[in-house]
Amino acid sequence: MEKTLGTKSKLGLYPKVKFNLKLKMITLISLLIVAILVIFALFLNQFISKTIEEQVGKRALNLAQGVAHIPEIKEAFELSNPSSVIQRIVTPIQEKTGAEFIVIGNRDGIRYSHPISSRIGEKMVGGDNKRALLHGQSYVSKKEGTLGLSIQGKVPIYSAGEIIGVVSVGFLNENIQEIINNQSKSIWYTLVLIVLLGIIGAIFISYYIKKLLFHMEPEEISSLYLQNEAILQSTHEGIIAIDHKGKITTLNVAAKRIITREDGQKDYIGTSIKELLPAFHNFRERFHGREMILGDNIVLINQTPMHKEGNITGVVFTFRKKSELQEMTEELLRIKQYANAQRAQTHEHSNKLHIILGLLLNNKLREAIDFIKKENNFQSNTLKILTEKVSDPLINALLQGKFNQAQELGISLSIHLDSHLVYQLNEAQRDALLTALGNVIENAFDEIKKYKNRKKAVSIFFSDIGDDIIFEIEDSGNGIKAQNEINIFEQGFSTKNGAHQGTGLALSRKVLHDIGGEIFSEEGDLGGACFIISVPKD
Repeated sequence: MEKTLGTKSKLGLYPKVKFNLKLKMITLISLLIVAILVIFALFLNQFISKTIEEQVGKRALNLAQGVAHIPEIKEAFELSNPSSVIQRIVTPIQEKTGAEFIVIGNRDGIRYSHPISSRIGEKMVGGDNKRALLHGQSYVSKKEGTLGLSIQGKVPIYSAGEIIGVVSVGFLNENIQEIINNQSKSIWYTLVLIVLLGIIGAIFISYYIKKLLFHMEPEEISSLYLQNEAILQSTHEGIIAIDHKGKITTLNVAAKRIITREDGQKDYIGTSIKELLPAFHNFRERFHGREMILGDNIVLINQTPMHKEGNITGVVFTFRKKSELQEMTEELLRIKQYANAQRAQTHEHSNKLHIILGLLLNNKLREAIDFIKKENNFQSNTLKILTEKVSDPLINALLQGKFNQAQELGISLSIHLDSHLVYQLNEAQRDALLTALGNVIENAFDEIKKYKNRKKAVSIFFSDIGDDIIFEIEDSGNGIKAQNEINIFEQGFSTKNGAHQGTGLALSRKVLHDIGGEIFSEEGDLGGACFIISVPKD
């Protein structure tokens, strides 16, 4: 199948494709991965920057609070030269903590300490000390100072309950950005690796999906789907497809028309095929033209398993109503009945000719003459009985053929002396009776011919007295077991061994129901089953 689709594509039977599916999938998946990761990376970079700045601000604020509470610094404010003490205390703290600067100023903003000694005694730069000096607040700010843009922690210095100065601890923004950049590099390297892995994954995914799609492009699949859908819906045959679990996945308009019952346009998608075909049981079987009951119709059904890589993935059923092929079916049925009758007659006639020849070769003329008279009387009596009792030529031919078949099988087939059928059957009644009688008599033969040490007899009675035409067929078999009586007319149920069984009686009941008739069974006088067929005249 894959080669066929590829050949069709090369021959230009499908629309032209500008970009193949693999390239599209690789490109789109890669762009999607890159876009998502870029957005994620930008967000993560922003998050890391904000987090680091917050951490540095807290660190600066904590350090400033620690310095503001040093007693020696508070006491130094009372000296004539506070910077000589404060600078000596602050410098080692700054070196150990890694702060860019620790600046201490008085209430007027005059520096008592600074990393650059020459700037001690100058006014503090930044203009953001008022909150600490006037309101006694501790806070973090980001301002441009003499050393550059920095994140600073501001804490007021108290002595005897009064604000006497301010501590400003800062970390330069340049150093913070360097830390952020170092952290971001590892993130970007990781994201680039993820992008590469994503592109490789996109390549494998595209190859896998193309394989699942038989290496077809979306445009080709779309065109093929439209073509197949048009074929599926335009065909007059009903088509049903099921999956490996027996669930219906597809059915066309013709199938819906055939299987729709009185409950309206039911959606059968997803339902089990056994709701429609109780006899279905084998996914592997392939058959053609089997007669079954589907919905309220008799159909001729074909079953074809679907295979993929050696495994069965489902089944496709195609079917048509038997009524659409009724004329051909009826003609074939009549030809078959005549052929069976002629075959039986020819075989029986050949046997009798050999008997006569043997008698003549042995000079037993009297025995030969008696045998000929006997057979002539039997044939004449049989023909006379059927001619007198049955006016319909096709029913007559069917019974005559069954007589000859019974003789060949060694079965005694008799017609009750009170039987008669002179009512003029219409075409529907005749067809239904031919189907039902043929199936029931054949079943009777099959039942009793397997017994060797038993009388093999079949009796037929028919009458058209009253409002109904009645046929009774009994045999000398074992009859129908009680547990089977409820299922004997169900499609697919059979007491016989072998495949393709369980259709005859179900079909017989179906065709009889179509003309208002009925068929049922009871215990017969010969010891076996007795099937009663009833067909209303009107």
